Amino acid sequence: MSRLMAELNSRAMALGVPLSAHLDVTYRCNESCLHCYLPHDDRGEMNTAEIVGLLDQLADAGVFFLTISGGEPLLRPDLFEILAHARARTFNVKLKTNAILIRESEAERLFRLNIDSIQISIYSRRPEVHDAITKVKGSLERSIAAIRFLRFRGLKVTIADVLMRPNVDDFPGVQALAAELGAHFTMDPTITPHIEGDRSILQLNVASEDLKEVFHTPGLVGNLEEFCAPPVQVDDDVLDDVPCSAAHTLAYISPYGEVFPCVAFPLPSGNVRRQKFLDIWRDSTQLREVRSITARDLDGCSECGHVGSCTRCPGLAYMEGNMRGPSTADCEKSFARTGIPSRIR
Repeated sequence: MSRLMAELNSRAMALGVPLSAHLDVTYRCNESCLHCYLPHDDRGEMNTAEIVGLLDQLADAGVFFLTISGGEPLLRPDLFEILAHARARTFNVKLKTNAILIRESEAERLFRLNIDSIQISIYSRRPEVHDAITKVKGSLERSIAAIRFLRFRGLKVTIADVLMRPNVDDFPGVQALAAELGAHFTMDPTITPHIEGDRSILQLNVASEDLKEVFHTPGLVGNLEEFCAPPVQVDDDVLDDVPCSAAHTLAYISPYGEVFPCVAFPLPSGNVRRQKFLDIWRDSTQLREVRSITARDLDGCSECGHVGSCTRCPGLAYMEGNMRGPSTADCEKSFARTGIPSRIR
């Protein structure tokens, strides 16, 4: 399947097709997580008709993989209408949710809609840690109950754990919980700056030594020798490669119709309330600029030995002030993984 996906992505890249789209249907949320990068007030969300029309545009543009998220998407009373239309347009739909509003009836509706997968954030299997991060007492218990409802119906669930200082020692417990519940497990050690520019939440990033320990845990990263291997030799193929799929095969749309290269790359590139999505995708000056950048064009990175193996996020680099520059968080990860300094570490 991974080989098929690589081929599909390669063809979409060559044809300029937006294979994947991430749509946040609201920024409102019933949790107030310490690390959240979104504002939670409603500044005029798209209504049902606008979102349904947008889904038609996305389908016509060639989008197949659709992620629906928030905020908390279940706060919208029309969410199941939106999901039903997305499935009618044959999108492969992933739902991201904290799941505390999912009970048996909601799980049954998601099953009947044949949602591909549901991603649910769990930060610790200890309520005192998880609930302190979400700032909602009982949230862990309710999220786990929802996972049981979903798994009972055979739905694919991914438990997503964001690693930060308050839960740095808890990821083995979350991974074990996922196994017990029959869910997939994923862990991300990156804290993203607030979408409006506030970088204070980066104080939640774990210490370098803790990151190193995580990256040398075989049960978490798989083949340790391969994962922690030294950087590959830099050649023309590496330098001519594109940094990531943002604006190439992926687009992000906010609840207000704003289009960005990616959810982690808040470069304003158009608005579907004023233009058709496909016109923005094809003609946006900002998206074209992002697409023009190869590894060879990256300030400092193009001379770094890690350039072929780094997980550099152009969105994080953009939020540091230069989309063609390094992402210091990813430089830190490369160093923690391999023990070999980058050009700025």
